Amino acid sequence: MGTSAVSFLAPAKLNLSLQVFGKRPDGYHSIRSVMVPVSLYDEVTVEEAPAGIAVECDAPGVPTDEMNSCHRAAALFLAWAGTPAGVRIRICKSIPAESGLGGGSSDAAATLKGLIALTGLQPPREELYAMAARIGADVPFFLSGGAALVEGFGERVIPLPWGVPFHAAIVRPAFGLSTREGYARLGREPGDAPPFGAVPSFRTFSDVAAVVRNDFEAAWEPAHPEIAVLRRELISAGAAAAGLSGSGSAVFGLFASEGAVREARRKLSGDGDGGEGRRIFVARSI
Repeated sequence: MGTSAVSFLAPAKLNLSLQVFGKRPDGYHSIRSVMVPVSLYDEVTVEEAPAGIAVECDAPGVPTDEMNSCHRAAALFLAWAGTPAGVRIRICKSIPAESGLGGGSSDAAATLKGLIALTGLQPPREELYAMAARIGADVPFFLSGGAALVEGFGERVIPLPWGVPFHAAIVRPAFGLSTREGYARLGREPGDAPPFGAVPSFRTFSDVAAVVRNDFEAAWEPAHPEIAVLRRELISAGAAAAGLSGSGSAVFGLFASEGAVREARRKLSGDGDGGEGRRIFVARSI
């Protein structure tokens, strides 16, 4: 390898919209989602090591073995590269886990980018995106580097020109939610994938707010009515629209200006971060 270490910022994402369709023969569900990266970041450092794959993370509870998405990314890349060299990956977390914000997938995409920079080896695009899809459904999106319409199980990524900036207040409640359980609660039957949808265009902030919807909200409502409460709180604080991101548990509200979102955070926070163990983040589209 050449350079001994490289670091990348790994952004979170918001699913402005998320529709879930039938279960596919491969066990995944077909989805359609408008996804936008936002300015809440983990930092991933990929460093040359004599042999093997080692993962370190500063957040308790995040696995650092083969269950870690960065570990899986490194294993697939090094197998493709056919190199005996090893790698050490350090993850500094700011994106909360089990929140639907894509932190683990973004970290994996950053790991792939880091390994490309570290080794100087570039897989063909088709192979790289196939590798990403094997790691996780959101990883191809994070490789694309911008807003996108995402379809299939996540492997079809259609970049969207994004000329409408927005700000978001993101509330992560005291609990996380399991993606696997969320899909089980949806109760979708096996079925054919829907035809690919028309690619949306966003010309105004109102266009962005109008698209907000998420099929997981109804699925989680019986067990976690707090999600609907958070949506109402965000709307009361001035959000033009509010919704769940991914399979949850984070709920976001959209604002047209930085001043508006910071005022909303002040209203939502009250004492500390709003009580009851929840965390509030302010971010913008990137």
